[in-house]
Amino acid sequence: MTSGRAAVFLDRDGVINAVVMRDGKVASPRLLSEFMLEPGVEEALAELRQAGFLLFVVTNQPDIRRGLMSPQVLDAIHARLRDLLPVDDIAFCPHDNADECECRKPKPGMLLDLAKRWNVDLARSFMIGDQDRDIECGRRAGCITILLGKSYNSGSEAKADYLVSGITAAAGVILAAQP
Repeated sequence: MTSGRAAVFLDRDGVINAVVMRDGKVASPRLLSEFMLEPGVEEALAELRQAGFLLFVVTNQPDIRRGLMSPQVLDAIHARLRDLLPVDDIAFCPHDNADECECRKPKPGMLLDLAKRWNVDLARSFMIGDQDRDIECGRRAGCITILLGKSYNSGSEAKADYLVSGITAAAGVILAAQP
């Protein structure tokens, strides 16, 4: 039996693109004009792609459920992301906590679905995030986890396998771990 491929699952906001601050809280872009890539993300993903990794974006987008962003704007943001970066697929959860769905991180539904559709070996794959829920999601799916240290997270609860300064350092950890 052939084992699946290795993948890198990436949270979107705070990993791929800059977060937006609203009322002193970290938030997702709600407009295409607010979507700005994090420094180094293009180069980091190009290196991971060259090393043979599948690249997936997995993102909670509860502003859809809350009526604060339209599905059309989300589609436009994801179209821009696909134009700029070599991602294989994007999965998003439009639900809020009260919906109790299986796709909202920290539940691993998005990762498990992508792994099944793309024949991914989760034990050889990585989850990169900027929040505890990303790390918990990756852990529940059986991935190696990498937390990006940000001013708005402490990393104290996440207990990620790796804590790094940014996406460039995360790519370095992943590439160094390859045989």
